[in-house]
Amino acid sequence: MELTKRGRVRIERTAKRVRAYAEGRPVADTANALLVWEVPYYPTYYFPAEDVDMERLTANGRTNHSPSRGDGELYDIDGRADAATVYTDSPIEELKGRVRFEWGAMDAWFEEDEEVFVHARDPYTRVDILASSRHVRVEVDGVTVADSRSPRILFETGLPPRYYLPKTDVRLDLLRRTDTVTHCPYKGSAEYWSVGDHEDIVWSYRTPLPESQKIAGLVSFYNEKVDIYVDDVLQDRPNSKFA
Repeated sequence: MELTKRGRVRIERTAKRVRAYAEGRPVADTANALLVWEVPYYPTYYFPAEDVDMERLTANGRTNHSPSRGDGELYDIDGRADAATVYTDSPIEELKGRVRFEWGAMDAWFEEDEEVFVHARDPYTRVDILASSRHVRVEVDGVTVADSRSPRILFETGLPPRYYLPKTDVRLDLLRRTDTVTHCPYKGSAEYWSVGDHEDIVWSYRTPLPESQKIAGLVSFYNEKVDIYVDDVLQDRPNSKFA
């Protein structure tokens, strides 16, 4: 349920139990977290102070200014600098006195008893993975790099469809593995390849999270950076944050 919206900041309650761990112990454990969208793409959690082990937080005298949320006091946690922020005098009433943790400063996060990664999951993001018999062909600089009639198409809220193809339908000899790894809270950790001068335009989830098992080991290309033909029709290159 939406509580308030101020500029780009949107706030909702969540019914999930949320825990944040540092040094092997929970520093916060609540069933009354707020989901706060500080940026358009994903939310973060704000905890009521009574559900935070405040004895582990040490004020360091620094502040963090937000035009919408006000001035937040920064705290160190177990020696981790600026790991938490408390907006004691926020113009947004719902945030006053609540504690926000830097995601990467924590060792682990849990929603109920399932560990979550990268950032809090957006309740308005849905991932559907559908088997298809559509003919998908991928060209890079006029060269066919992949040609498949058994793609799996991943539909994710707010993003263009992604075509995941069997490696046997991909010109693996044209792919050059890189050291890049990215992480997604819905799909897991992806490894990357480059093609020619085009860096990191191909990726695959070797061991995706359970809800995305259908794309395990399959290969996808950035629609924004290559030419993709679906049933012999060239697709428009989408204008997304990955363009």
